[in-house]
Amino acid sequence: MKIPNTFGLDVEAAVFLEYDSVEKLEELIAAGRITSPYLHIGGGSNLLFTGDYEGVILHSRIGGIEVTTEDKETVRVRVGAGVVWDDFVAYCVEHGWYGTENLSLIPGEVGASAVQNIGAYGVEVKDLISSVETVNIQGVKRVFQVDECGYSYRNSIFKRPEMKQVFVTYVCFRLSKKEHYTLDYGTIRQELEDCPVDLKTLRQVIIRIRESKLPDPKVLGNAGSFFMNPVVPRGVFEALQKQYPQMPFYELDADRIKIPAGWMIDRCGWKGKSLGPAAVHDKQALVLVNRGGATGADIVALSDAVRASVREKFGIDIRPEVNFI
Repeated sequence: MKIPNTFGLDVEAAVFLEYDSVEKLEELIAAGRITSPYLHIGGGSNLLFTGDYEGVILHSRIGGIEVTTEDKETVRVRVGAGVVWDDFVAYCVEHGWYGTENLSLIPGEVGASAVQNIGAYGVEVKDLISSVETVNIQGVKRVFQVDECGYSYRNSIFKRPEMKQVFVTYVCFRLSKKEHYTLDYGTIRQELEDCPVDLKTLRQVIIRIRESKLPDPKVLGNAGSFFMNPVVPRGVFEALQKQYPQMPFYELDADRIKIPAGWMIDRCGWKGKSLGPAAVHDKQALVLVNRGGATGADIVALSDAVRASVREKFGIDIRPEVNFI
């Protein structure tokens, strides 16, 4: 069966299994249907398949958004791993729950959000998660509290090789009922102009910003941001800043500076350039796209060429955010 993926690559799995409940997953495990090699995917939005997968692809269709506890200030919500992430964001906004709105329109599913620690416009999902429910390949259930998940920039313990046998079934979130917004990132304030801010307006603004920069995968195959923004020691940044005074940056703390990878890729002349059927998007250099008929190898070759240019010009190795399979 063809493997769903937002790059639009024509790749197939030897076996494709879906389940819509923890019980169905346990049945698949008990029946020995999940044989090695196997890979659990979400919406295929953060994966680059370099060829067909000669094994079992697993996909969750566990749904449901359930309030577990709430008071005047907070609400705790348990969400199925198979829920589309942006559907969950829309649900939160509709119910007046604060926290997810800056993560509007990020592709993928709720389970994958907890694995990847998705983030955008000054918000990371780790700051909203309270716990992650899992089942492993032996059928053993475990709940990971947020401080056990090892969250860092676009990373978690669930991305470690030894954790590939652990499948996320539900993610539990702690959201606020008290009005608050994260606006000081990118062009959010500029886009809001003098409009009164509310959840629905902010979500619309975030969607508008994303759509102006990022291509629709249904039209032009892509995985969103392909590269992670590198974090460098302050000394390295200051040396670069002398050469490139206009270099944008974000201070993480006294010793670490984050530099936008897209800015460096653009300065290397890659924006809008193609390498065969793969290309760097003409509006956002952080995005690699399939212009039609590209293979995983074509995307990898473009990624390697872009990374080499950035290394040569800036002395920094930018790493893919997308997982190569």
